[in-house]
Amino acid sequence: MKRVILLLLCSCFCRLGFAQNINWVNRNGALKVVGGKILNSNNVEPQLRGLSLSWSVWGGRKYYNADVVNWLQSDFNISLLRASMAVQPDSGYLQNPVEQEKLITKTIDAAVKKGLYVLIDWHDHHANEHLEQSKMFFAKMAKKYVGKPNIIYEIFNEPEKIEWQTVKDYAVEVIKEIRKYDPENIIIVGSSHWDQDIDIVAKDPIKGFRNIAYSFHFYASDPFHQDLLMKRADEAISAGLPIFVTEWGVGEASGDGKFDVEKTEKWFAWMEKNKLSWANWNITDKKETTAILAPGASPTGKWKLNMLTPAGVYIRTQLKKFNK
Repeated sequence: MKRVILLLLCSCFCRLGFAQNINWVNRNGALKVVGGKILNSNNVEPQLRGLSLSWSVWGGRKYYNADVVNWLQSDFNISLLRASMAVQPDSGYLQNPVEQEKLITKTIDAAVKKGLYVLIDWHDHHANEHLEQSKMFFAKMAKKYVGKPNIIYEIFNEPEKIEWQTVKDYAVEVIKEIRKYDPENIIIVGSSHWDQDIDIVAKDPIKGFRNIAYSFHFYASDPFHQDLLMKRADEAISAGLPIFVTEWGVGEASGDGKFDVEKTEKWFAWMEKNKLSWANWNITDKKETTAILAPGASPTGKWKLNMLTPAGVYIRTQLKKFNK
């Protein structure tokens, strides 16, 4: 807790600095996958760092707007935004496709306007059961955003207890659909067991397509997400698998639990060492460890420091320190 207080004080000093408002896409250009790495137009690893919006239903929905996007860029210094479109829950895409698509694209457009990279996340644990809906959605996104180097397609969030072959078969079909309209932008493929079996994926990656990378998720304080999980990711990296940490949290896999600063900093240093791009979970005001905002935080941004949780203070401080 003392460490969190120190971070809060550091964040207060950070607030005194001027907002950078960097156009990250102008700086890096179109991303590509070469030799097991994600590179920018200058053949350098850009290491994007940013935040994930929460599910686009429930309490997270209200933060899907341009005001929040603008604040995250100017105050948190994000270079990446993840738009996590809810698929299965009530009011999600399966029930309200038009409404969800409108909400998501409005937010994506705001991020594109600000020069941010955007993960379009099909936030569905059972995407293989919704293949046709996924193909239809991503075909629309690919048609709309072809030629926009900001866009990264994340086609399956955290497959649960299914085999990699099932995820792979689904992914190939969605990739084919996207590539009909967008031949270049990076596509992120999930891995089994909540995006943790990345070592298994490395032994049998998808072939025949350009600019494909793979998502890896962890929760830094979770007792089951420590050395063994890091070792799996190290094995995948050593095997030449391009990895993108599309979701990680300071707490535990439940979204709640302990915020262990020492464990979090170990994971953070690991991402920095491997130059991995990442999106931290999540922009919501739910009373939960991984939530960035305290309950009642404004749905239009401009949050004072007392409206940030310990997780919010920590992540804001790290983003302002490393995104330069």
